[in-house]
Amino acid sequence: MQKQKELVNNLDKTEEKLLRECVQTSIDTFFEHMDGHPVTNLYELVMFEVEGPLLSSVMKHTKDNQSRASELLGINRGTLRKKLKQHNLL
Repeated sequence: MQKQKELVNNLDKTEEKLLRECVQTSIDTFFEHMDGHPVTNLYELVMFEVEGPLLSSVMKHTKDNQSRASELLGINRGTLRKKLKQHNLL
C-alpha cells in the first residue's frame, strides 16, 4: 500500500490533473445541458458512469482475471462480480 501511495505521489502533475479536468468539464457540460432543470441523484449518476469504464479497463488490464482485478481495485471478488453484472460486463 505504501508503494502505491508513493507511485501516486510521484505522478506527473499534468497527468493527475488531466483526469480531474475531464471530470470537471463533463460535469460542467452536464449542467449546461440540463439548462436549469432540477438535478437529483447526481452522485449516484456520476459514480455509475465512472465505474463502468473503470471496471472495463481493469478487466482488460488483468486479462479478465477477477481475482487480480478485485485485488487491484481493493474490493472483494463477489462485489466485483456484482458490479460487472450491473454494467453488463459479465
